Amino acid sequence: MDKHALAEFLRGKRERVRPEDVGLPHGSRRRTPGLRREEVAQLAHISVDHYSRLEQARGRHPSRAVLTGIARALRLSDQERAHLFRLAGEAAPEQAQGPSRAVDPGTLKLLERLTDAGALVLDNTCRVLAWNPLAAALFEDFSALNGADRNVIRRYFLHPDSVRRGYGTAEPHRFVTAAVSYLRVAAARYPDSAELRALIDELLAGSEDFTRLWNSHELRIDHHHHMEIRHPQVGPVELDFDILTVPGQDQQLIIFTAEPDSSAYRALQLLNVLGIQRMDIPTAESGIPPNSVWRESGGARH
Repeated sequence: MDKHALAEFLRGKRERVRPEDVGLPHGSRRRTPGLRREEVAQLAHISVDHYSRLEQARGRHPSRAVLTGIARALRLSDQERAHLFRLAGEAAPEQAQGPSRAVDPGTLKLLERLTDAGALVLDNTCRVLAWNPLAAALFEDFSALNGADRNVIRRYFLHPDSVRRGYGTAEPHRFVTAAVSYLRVAAARYPDSAELRALIDELLAGSEDFTRLWNSHELRIDHHHHMEIRHPQVGPVELDFDILTVPGQDQQLIIFTAEPDSSAYRALQLLNVLGIQRMDIPTAESGIPPNSVWRESGGARH
């Protein structure tokens, strides 16, 4: 482990990442360029003291999980990620060709427990990998779609107006700008992914709106926001949504919640019932309970 070279590399990369690149407000009191140490530590899911010691060349040997978290927080390329591992005395990780679609069992278990909130797991291309029944009732029955059509960007730009309006969001531009921002990050992270390149080419060829947004290079990701969904069955629903990064994965857990005892909360409760009746999901008669969490393979988690 080359402590001094590692420290210099981390400082240089941290100073080159803009707060807005990782969904943080820029603010007006930043004395140095790039991210603060505590912001990198938060994004990497490690302690501030551990990260600070690494930058000061006095830290202990970091684990592979810590290095993976730091690489993700600093938005390192595959080459930079491999270099980081070598500086830390670790074998370079294999280069991934695209975002992982394997959802961690712990994440699936969390979705299962969120019975009064809609929840989705998306990869950085905005492909829906797993969802709970309330999320399907809020947006659409993802189990009825094939894998490629579960991509919300593809649905928005290439499908009929009912979906194109951003699943009923009152601010569709904000919704789709955030989605395209994630796609932009994925394209930089996986430049050799043929599947990702094919998706972008399909969108560029099929949508002038996508082409304009893509060529604008606009990057905006809100990790917490208040939104209104105009649902065709229960009307306007005021929701909070939070985007949480799944540690060790290029995946996001998105949770839609409402204030307890509010009209929106009652609407979610109603959708919990209506969704089970209207969604084309196998019932308990087929051995699959209607409140199961679903993932991309089409199988339900009991």
